[in-house]
Amino acid sequence: MKLLPAKYIIGQAVARGTLTHDTIVLETSSGTFALGLAVVCREYGFSLEIFTDPVMDKGLENRLRSLGAEVFIITEKAKEGGYQRSRLDAMHARMRQLGESHFWPRQYETPDNPAAYRCFADQISELLGADVTLVGSVGSGGSTCGTIERLRQKALGARLIGVDTFNSVIFGQLDGERKLRGLGNSLVPKNVKHELYDEVHFTSASLAFAATQALHERHAIFAGPTSGASYIVGRWRARQHPEETVVVICPDEGHRYAEAVYDQEWLRQNECVLEGVLLDAPASEEHPSTALPPWNRYRWKRKTREAVLSALEGCNGPE
Repeated sequence: MKLLPAKYIIGQAVARGTLTHDTIVLETSSGTFALGLAVVCREYGFSLEIFTDPVMDKGLENRLRSLGAEVFIITEKAKEGGYQRSRLDAMHARMRQLGESHFWPRQYETPDNPAAYRCFADQISELLGADVTLVGSVGSGGSTCGTIERLRQKALGARLIGVDTFNSVIFGQLDGERKLRGLGNSLVPKNVKHELYDEVHFTSASLAFAATQALHERHAIFAGPTSGASYIVGRWRARQHPEETVVVICPDEGHRYAEAVYDQEWLRQNECVLEGVLLDAPASEEHPSTALPPWNRYRWKRKTREAVLSALEGCNGPE
């Protein structure tokens, strides 16, 4: 999926003259956006440097290098902001070395990221109408926010459900270790427009991995865990509201996870085996910061992040 914003961001930069062949493209990513950039930069003939961390699997690293990208693996985690902060710090140091001869796509903050999904939203509108319930995982915020903004130009009542994971700060959880990758963040991206979300669901790694396997077993869709996490939420929503058209974004393929999410021994070794049957419904919490695994739902109601967090502070404050 990240080919879409990668191609749009690079294309816009070329059109504006901010990216030339004397410029090196730099980005921090541990997943599919790095791959999307590598494909597009190979097509355009641009040099690419990716700053990542040990979570990047060797198969993806090999693909990036095969496409001509340089990959820098940052092994020290920052005390605040985790690997995402240390990756950014390393990239900024490289920028200072290069001076003006670099281009940073800024997937977490450039408006070109959500803008890239307008064509995707138009496809949904043409096929299903704009008044849909969109379910998608939230990392940079580009796909969910960009798609729903376009849909609501035609149908203001179109609904957006974001899927995050525990220990991600995006919707108010405390930062911590996350076994479920591809969604969530240790920093709050500017492209996440919280006031667009009607609901937010938090899923554990074990539940998302089990849902990923179920998506393949039941529907022959070979996808990764961010797709599995969105699938289980979308399936629940469709059962609760059969009158709605529910669209689930499946952003990742399963090839990178064949020896992980699809491998029972790997799941056992990483303590990610879901005990019992696949859950049919989430629990509901008073506030996202108090949500606990394996699956929780919060009615966000199109509020800002500040409004939601201050509501909790008001409840916990002195009487």
